[in-house]
Amino acid sequence: MTINKQLITIKGTRDGLTLNIDDSCSFRAVLDELDRVLSTEYIDKDAPMITVAIHLGNRYLHKEQEQTLRDLIRSKHKLVVQAIESNVLLKEEALKWKDENEMKVITKMVRSGQVIEVVGDVLLIGDINPGGKLIATGNIFILGSLRGIAHAGVHGNRQAVIAASYMQPTQLRIADHISRSPDYESAGVYMECGFIDESEEKIVIDRLQILTQKRPELNGFERRILNG
Repeated sequence: MTINKQLITIKGTRDGLTLNIDDSCSFRAVLDELDRVLSTEYIDKDAPMITVAIHLGNRYLHKEQEQTLRDLIRSKHKLVVQAIESNVLLKEEALKWKDENEMKVITKMVRSGQVIEVVGDVLLIGDINPGGKLIATGNIFILGSLRGIAHAGVHGNRQAVIAASYMQPTQLRIADHISRSPDYESAGVYMECGFIDESEEKIVIDRLQILTQKRPELNGFERRILNG
Protein backbone atom coordinates (compact mmCIF):
# COMPACT_ATOMS: atom_id res chain seq x y z
CA MET A 1 0.00 0.00 0.00
CA THR A 2 1.07 3.59 -0.59
CA ILE A 3 1.07 6.16 2.20
CA ASN A 4 1.21 9.96 2.03
CA LYS A 5 2.04 10.37 -1.66
CA GLN A 6 4.31 7.35 -1.60
CA LEU A 7 6.47 8.70 1.20
CA ILE A 8 6.69 5.11 2.39
CA THR A 9 5.64 2.05 0.41
CA ILE A 10 5.22 -1.26 2.21
CA LYS A 11 5.16 -4.53 0.31
CA GLY A 12 4.65 -7.96 1.75
CA THR A 13 6.81 -10.79 0.41
CA ARG A 14 7.25 -14.41 1.37
CA ASP A 15 10.41 -13.35 3.22
CA GLY A 16 8.72 -10.60 5.24
CA LEU A 17 8.18 -6.90 4.55
CA THR A 18 9.97 -4.56 2.16
CA LEU A 19 9.93 -0.85 2.97
CA ASN A 20 10.68 1.55 0.11
CA ILE A 21 11.38 5.00 1.57
CA ASP A 22 11.19 8.20 -0.45
CA ASP A 23 14.68 9.72 -0.65
CA SER A 24 13.59 13.36 -1.13
CA CYS A 25 11.98 13.98 2.26
CA SER A 26 13.71 14.72 5.58
CA PHE A 27 14.82 11.94 7.89
CA ARG A 28 12.51 13.31 10.58
CA ALA A 29 9.57 13.01 8.18
CA VAL A 30 10.57 9.42 7.50
CA LEU A 31 10.56 8.55 11.19
CA ASP A 32 7.22 10.25 11.86
CA GLU A 33 5.52 8.63 8.88
CA LEU A 34 7.03 5.22 9.57
CA ASP A 35 5.91 5.34 13.19
CA ARG A 36 2.38 6.24 12.10
CA VAL A 37 2.18 3.60 9.39
CA LEU A 38 3.54 0.75 11.48
CA SER A 39 1.30 1.70 14.41
CA THR A 40 -1.78 1.28 12.23
CA GLU A 41 -0.68 -2.07 10.80
CA TYR A 42 -2.36 -5.00 12.55
CA ILE A 43 0.06 -7.74 13.50
CA ASP A 44 -1.17 -10.90 15.19
CA LYS A 45 0.56 -11.15 18.57
CA ASP A 46 0.90 -14.91 18.07
CA ALA A 47 2.54 -14.53 14.66
CA PRO A 48 6.27 -15.30 14.29
CA MET A 49 8.87 -12.56 13.90
CA ILE A 50 8.57 -10.62 10.64
CA THR A 51 11.80 -9.56 8.93
CA VAL A 52 11.96 -6.12 7.34
CA ALA A 53 14.16 -5.07 4.40
CA ILE A 54 14.55 -1.31 3.95
CA HIS A 55 15.37 0.30 0.60
CA LEU A 56 16.59 3.88 0.99
CA GLY A 57 17.06 4.75 -2.68
CA ASN A 58 19.49 7.68 -3.09
CA ARG A 59 19.60 8.39 0.63
CA TYR A 60 22.55 7.78 2.93
CA LEU A 61 22.14 7.26 6.67
CA HIS A 62 24.84 7.81 9.26
CA LYS A 63 25.27 5.05 11.83
CA GLU A 64 23.27 6.98 14.45
CA GLN A 65 20.38 7.48 11.99
CA GLU A 66 20.48 3.85 10.96
CA GLN A 67 20.33 2.74 14.58
CA THR A 68 17.41 5.10 15.24
CA LEU A 69 15.57 3.56 12.29
CA ARG A 70 16.28 0.05 13.53
CA ASP A 71 15.13 0.92 17.06
CA LEU A 72 11.88 2.39 15.80
CA ILE A 73 11.01 -0.68 13.77
CA ARG A 74 12.12 -3.04 16.54
CA SER A 75 9.82 -1.21 18.97
CA LYS A 76 6.90 -2.49 16.91
CA HIS A 77 6.28 -5.99 18.18
CA LYS A 78 7.19 -8.86 15.86
CA LEU A 79 9.26 -6.68 13.51
CA VAL A 80 13.03 -6.92 13.11
CA VAL A 81 15.28 -5.27 10.51
CA GLN A 82 17.11 -7.76 8.33
CA ALA A 83 18.76 -5.39 5.85
CA ILE A 84 19.13 -1.70 5.00
CA GLU A 85 20.10 -0.97 1.40
CA SER A 86 21.12 2.31 -0.21
CA ASN A 87 22.29 3.34 -3.67
CA VAL A 88 24.78 5.73 -2.02
CA LEU A 89 28.29 4.76 -0.91
CA LEU A 90 30.86 6.73 1.01
CA LYS A 91 34.06 7.46 -0.89
CA GLU A 92 35.97 5.03 1.33
CA GLU A 93 33.40 2.29 0.69
CA ALA A 94 33.47 2.93 -3.06
CA LEU A 95 37.27 2.76 -3.16
CA LYS A 96 37.21 -0.47 -1.15
CA TRP A 97 34.60 -1.95 -3.51
CA LYS A 98 36.72 -0.90 -6.52
CA ASP A 99 39.83 -2.43 -4.96
CA GLU A 100 38.07 -5.71 -4.24
CA ASN A 101 36.47 -6.01 -7.70
CA GLU A 102 39.14 -4.63 -9.98
CA MET A 103 41.32 -7.07 -11.90
CA LYS A 104 44.98 -6.69 -10.89
CA VAL A 105 47.47 -7.51 -13.65
CA ILE A 106 50.94 -8.65 -12.59
CA THR A 107 53.71 -9.41 -15.08
CA LYS A 108 56.49 -11.35 -13.41
CA MET A 109 57.76 -14.75 -12.39
CA VAL A 110 56.98 -15.81 -8.82
CA ARG A 111 60.15 -17.52 -7.68
CA SER A 112 60.73 -19.96 -4.83
CA GLY A 113 60.25 -18.23 -1.48
CA GLN A 114 58.26 -15.33 -2.92
CA VAL A 115 54.71 -14.64 -1.73
CA ILE A 116 52.39 -12.24 -3.56
CA GLU A 117 49.11 -11.17 -1.93
CA VAL A 118 46.35 -9.41 -3.88
CA VAL A 119 42.98 -7.94 -2.95
CA GLY A 120 40.39 -8.89 -5.59
CA ASP A 121 40.99 -10.86 -8.79
CA VAL A 122 44.47 -11.24 -10.22
CA LEU A 123 45.83 -12.01 -13.68
CA LEU A 124 49.43 -13.19 -13.49
CA ILE A 125 51.31 -13.08 -16.78
CA GLY A 126 54.18 -15.35 -15.88
CA ASP A 127 54.95 -18.55 -13.99
CA ILE A 128 54.72 -19.60 -10.36
CA ASN A 129 57.74 -21.77 -9.67
CA PRO A 130 57.83 -24.50 -6.98
CA GLY A 131 58.09 -22.75 -3.63
CA GLY A 132 56.39 -19.61 -4.94
CA LYS A 133 52.95 -18.58 -3.70
CA LEU A 134 50.14 -16.36 -5.02
CA ILE A 135 47.27 -15.40 -2.70
CA ALA A 136 44.11 -13.49 -3.70
CA THR A 137 40.78 -12.66 -2.11
CA GLY A 138 39.15 -13.25 -5.52
CA ASN A 139 39.93 -15.38 -8.57
CA ILE A 140 43.41 -16.29 -9.82
CA PHE A 141 44.14 -16.48 -13.56
CA ILE A 142 47.65 -17.45 -14.67
CA LEU A 143 48.90 -17.02 -18.23
CA GLY A 144 51.83 -19.28 -17.56
CA SER A 145 52.75 -22.36 -15.56
CA LEU A 146 51.47 -22.99 -12.04
CA ARG A 147 54.01 -25.21 -10.29
CA GLY A 148 53.88 -23.60 -6.87
CA ILE A 149 50.99 -22.69 -4.55
CA ALA A 150 47.87 -20.70 -5.46
CA HIS A 151 45.26 -19.69 -2.88
CA ALA A 152 42.09 -18.00 -4.19
CA GLY A 153 39.12 -16.72 -2.17
CA VAL A 154 41.39 -16.42 0.85
CA HIS A 155 38.74 -14.71 3.01
CA GLY A 156 36.15 -17.42 2.43
CA ASN A 157 34.96 -16.86 -1.15
CA ARG A 158 34.02 -20.41 -2.13
CA GLN A 159 32.99 -19.27 -5.63
CA ALA A 160 36.57 -18.26 -6.49
CA VAL A 161 38.45 -20.21 -9.16
CA ILE A 162 42.06 -20.83 -10.15
CA ALA A 163 42.92 -21.15 -13.84
CA ALA A 164 46.30 -21.65 -15.48
CA SER A 165 47.77 -22.21 -18.91
CA TYR A 166 49.72 -25.14 -17.43
CA MET A 167 48.57 -26.71 -14.17
CA GLN A 168 51.03 -28.70 -12.07
CA PRO A 169 50.68 -27.11 -8.61
CA THR A 170 52.25 -28.27 -5.40
CA GLN A 171 49.05 -27.08 -3.72
CA LEU A 172 45.74 -25.44 -4.66
CA ARG A 173 43.64 -23.67 -2.04
CA ILE A 174 40.21 -22.10 -2.45
CA ALA A 175 38.67 -20.55 0.67
CA ASP A 176 39.19 -23.25 3.34
CA HIS A 177 39.55 -26.16 0.88
CA ILE A 178 42.95 -27.63 0.00
CA SER A 179 43.97 -29.82 -2.93
CA ARG A 180 47.49 -31.17 -2.77
CA SER A 181 49.64 -32.43 -5.63
CA PRO A 182 49.48 -36.20 -6.25
CA ASP A 183 52.06 -38.46 -4.60
CA TYR A 184 52.94 -39.99 -7.96
CA GLU A 185 54.77 -38.26 -10.82
CA SER A 186 52.36 -36.12 -12.83
CA ALA A 187 52.98 -34.49 -16.20
CA GLY A 188 50.58 -31.63 -15.52
CA VAL A 189 47.76 -30.41 -17.76
CA TYR A 190 47.17 -27.47 -20.09
CA MET A 191 44.37 -24.85 -19.86
CA GLU A 192 42.81 -26.21 -16.69
CA CYS A 193 40.99 -24.66 -13.75
CA GLY A 194 40.30 -25.55 -10.15
CA PHE A 195 37.07 -24.77 -8.29
CA ILE A 196 35.06 -26.04 -5.34
CA ASP A 197 32.47 -28.63 -6.35
CA GLU A 198 29.66 -28.06 -3.85
CA SER A 199 28.20 -31.55 -4.35
CA GLU A 200 31.52 -33.21 -3.54
CA GLU A 201 32.75 -30.55 -1.07
CA LYS A 202 36.24 -30.56 -2.52
CA ILE A 203 38.41 -28.83 -5.10
CA VAL A 204 38.20 -30.41 -8.54
CA ILE A 205 40.35 -29.70 -11.59
CA ASP A 206 38.75 -29.65 -15.01
CA ARG A 207 39.03 -28.14 -18.48
CA LEU A 208 38.97 -24.33 -18.52
CA GLN A 209 35.89 -24.42 -20.75
CA ILE A 210 33.84 -25.93 -17.90
CA LEU A 211 33.76 -22.51 -16.20
CA THR A 212 31.02 -21.41 -18.61
CA GLN A 213 28.79 -23.86 -16.74
CA LYS A 214 30.24 -23.73 -13.24
CA ARG A 215 30.82 -19.96 -12.98
CA PRO A 216 28.75 -18.26 -15.74
CA GLU A 217 29.62 -14.80 -14.40
CA LEU A 218 33.18 -15.40 -15.61
CA ASN A 219 32.16 -16.13 -19.22
CA GLY A 220 33.44 -12.86 -20.62
CA PHE A 221 36.86 -13.11 -19.01
CA GLU A 222 37.28 -16.78 -19.83
CA ARG A 223 36.42 -16.08 -23.47
CA ARG A 224 39.18 -13.49 -23.60
CA ILE A 225 41.67 -16.05 -22.19
CA LEU A 226 40.67 -18.77 -24.65
CA ASN A 227 40.77 -16.44 -27.64
CA GLY A 228 43.94 -14.65 -26.60
